[in-house]
Amino acid sequence: MPVRKTLRLTTALVLALAAGGTVLPAPAQSPEAGQPATAAQTAAQTAAQTAGERSPIRIAYLTQEIERPPALANLDERPADEGLAGAELAIADNRTTGRFLKQDFALDAVTLPADGDPAEALRRLIAAGNRFVVLDLPAPAVAALARLPEAKDVLLFNAGAPDDSLRAEQCAPNLLHTLPSRAMLADALGQYLAFKRWTKWFLVVGPRPEDALYAEAVRRAAKRFGATIVADKSWTGDFEAGRTAQAEVPVFTRGGNYDVLIVADESGDFGDFLPYRTAEPRPVAGTAGLVPTNWHRTHEQWAAAQLQNRFREQSRRWMSPRDHAVWAAVRAVGEAATRLRGTDPAALAALIRSPDFSHAVFLGRTASFRPWDGQMRMPLLLASERSLVAQAPIEGFLHPRTELDTLGVDQPESRCRARR
Repeated sequence: MPVRKTLRLTTALVLALAAGGTVLPAPAQSPEAGQPATAAQTAAQTAAQTAGERSPIRIAYLTQEIERPPALANLDERPADEGLAGAELAIADNRTTGRFLKQDFALDAVTLPADGDPAEALRRLIAAGNRFVVLDLPAPAVAALARLPEAKDVLLFNAGAPDDSLRAEQCAPNLLHTLPSRAMLADALGQYLAFKRWTKWFLVVGPRPEDALYAEAVRRAAKRFGATIVADKSWTGDFEAGRTAQAEVPVFTRGGNYDVLIVADESGDFGDFLPYRTAEPRPVAGTAGLVPTNWHRTHEQWAAAQLQNRFREQSRRWMSPRDHAVWAAVRAVGEAATRLRGTDPAALAALIRSPDFSHAVFLGRTASFRPWDGQMRMPLLLASERSLVAQAPIEGFLHPRTELDTLGVDQPESRCRARR
């Protein structure tokens, strides 16, 4: 496919830079001082300008191999091309729309080993001409890259870290977020539970740091939507859930009168063992059961089925939330280029960050970026494994600007200082 051919070429460029080489175009020859340009020189300069106008808009995708501990209950193996496949599809979509404006797009994709240096990789991508970089990295790496001096004039998209801190104390003027924050996910779930009048929550928190962050977002949502956390327990993981869950889970989930069991288990260590085994017949939600997410394979409304089909034709699998976040970031650049009918990176970045910009993400409403923290505002889905249950914002939750701002941190409560 043309996309993969471009991927190989541009990755080779990055590898060449990594090896210490420099790939630069030959300098244009100008006439000597005081001498008029010849017809041949004028023609050459015109051709160079035309080629420059048609040079591809470069977008980079940077990720890193992460050593993940084995999950106890997660039966779905993580695809090797997760994230990258979303970037490849978006580049193809950008080319489809850009063809009519004689625009082209190139993807520089870099996957670092676990011991690789993201800062050095980003510097090389910038040196290769990339002014738009999609980061599919953990939060500490994203925060560090956004503060590199070399990245000051580069627009970075966070498509891999849901951490609220990146939208608060660690925010940056050059950093946007296409993956929903944990606060947005918890608010989407909280709205639906409030709509169902399930206001008594039993919270189960896993042992990993990310589980604690998810649980904190759930506690925040409980306060926002009038719910009460009647029990707040930590899952110790000191027994083999696959063999003893039928005996252990009922004991663990006793205590308190609750309407719903909410799980904070982002790695899938134990959450799948909780449904149908609780002491009382109660629904399960959070990271298992009813899950808030930006994308799901059961979503087909608002032309989402077309995006699903294009992705499956390309990658032979379902699009994941991470794929969608990367796709949305790359498509934002393509949409800006279409609107401006130009390729200047600074102008494109300014439009993307402006309040006038929005682009379709196949969720029923157009997405845009909040000026106070760089988060992409968008609807979210609430789904079980094989069923789409609802979409947030839930009807009835109002906001003076847009109902989409009922999900996540609103402007008055934002702790992002770098964007003010």
